[in-house]
Amino acid sequence: MAAQIPVEPPIRALVVPVTPLRQNCTIVWCVKTLKAAVIDPGGDVPRLLEVLRQKGLTLEKIWITHGHLDHAGGTAMLQAVSGAKVEGPHPADQFLIDDIAQSGAKYGMVDAQSFTPDRWLDEGDRVTLGETELEVYHCPGHTPGHVVFFHREARFAQVGDVLFAGSIGRTDFARGNYADLIASITGKLWPLGDDVTFVPGHEGLSTFGAERRANPFVSDAALSDARG
Repeated sequence: MAAQIPVEPPIRALVVPVTPLRQNCTIVWCVKTLKAAVIDPGGDVPRLLEVLRQKGLTLEKIWITHGHLDHAGGTAMLQAVSGAKVEGPHPADQFLIDDIAQSGAKYGMVDAQSFTPDRWLDEGDRVTLGETELEVYHCPGHTPGHVVFFHREARFAQVGDVLFAGSIGRTDFARGNYADLIASITGKLWPLGDDVTFVPGHEGLSTFGAERRANPFVSDAALSDARG
C-alpha cells in the first residue's frame, strides 16, 4: 500500500513498498508540473505505473541510490515502458548492476535486468524534476557507489540503505565498509539538519534528529562512547 510522506511543496512524495524484500520505492513529484521521479524501482513495475496513473503523474526520471537487486531490479523494465531517464548511482556500483539478472534468478525475480544509467552521479551533483531539484551526496559504506537524494526546501531525503530508523545499513555485502558508512552518516547526513525527514530503504520513516538522539549505532552518545 502506498503511503504519503509528510513533506511540503514544491514536492510531494509517497512510498510504495516493492519486491518480497519490501523495499521502500519512493515516488516524488514536482507540485507545479506533476512530473515525477521513481527512486529505487526494485520491482513490481506494473504496480508503480498504476500508482503514477492514479495520481495523474508523468514519469520523467528514474533515480537509483545503489545497485542492489531490491533497489534497482525493475529499472530496465520501467525505463523500457516509460522512456524515463535513469540517473544514478555512482559508477562504483557498476559491478552490482552487472549482477542484477543473476541475483534476480536466485530470488525468483526473473524480470530483473541490468541497465546502463543515462547519467552516473557523484558528490555535489544535482538532479532536476519539473521546476525543482534535489542535491546528490555520495555516501559509500553499504555499497561503494551509494548516493542519497536531498531536497533542501522540503527538508526531505531518500537515503536508501545508508541509515534506518534505529539502525544502519549492512556492511557485510561485497565491498561494504563500516568505517565509510559511519563517515557518510555523520559527515554527509547529519550536517543537513536534525529536522530532515528521511525515507530509508526498508521499514518506517524517521528524522536525522531522532537518529542522533536514539540510534544505537550513530547517536551522538553512542559515537562519543565509541571514541572513549
